[in-house]
Amino acid sequence: MAKTASLQLRPFRREDAAACLALFRDCVHRINSRDYAPDQIEAWASPTIDLEAWRTRFDGRFAYVVTEGDGIVGFTDMTRNGHLDRLFVCADHQRRGIARRLVERLLQDAIDHSMEAITTDASITARPFFERMGFCVDRKQSVECRGVRLTNYRMRRAVPTDVG
Repeated sequence: MAKTASLQLRPFRREDAAACLALFRDCVHRINSRDYAPDQIEAWASPTIDLEAWRTRFDGRFAYVVTEGDGIVGFTDMTRNGHLDRLFVCADHQRRGIARRLVERLLQDAIDHSMEAITTDASITARPFFERMGFCVDRKQSVECRGVRLTNYRMRRAVPTDVG
């Protein structure tokens, strides 16, 4: 557990965007490729994603990164209305509690801002994790991403009055 102690959660900074985008692309290619076809992976983690547009999507949101040393190993963001948009953990840091820690941070934000629920559009890959975190599937979806259809799940979790 010594490695876990060196993990630090902090607010997202604008200069984190490039590292988060690289982590996202790598994670989709290495982890989500178990559940999606190559054309779906290429559309989802496209090399044409504009860095400035990616960075701007974090603006005005609850957004956090987890670092280990100088590197970002996970990140998340949630709108002020409680929609968890992105949650990704480095392929080499899976199953170390990083995603759980990020979601717990967002849950605290949801409590602090009197939200009733958090929603997300979870990938096939992420669905079991979100279920373990108390989310329930509202519906299966087929969404278009750069001209390619992807399956995901609209999920929802009620926000408790207190995380403790």
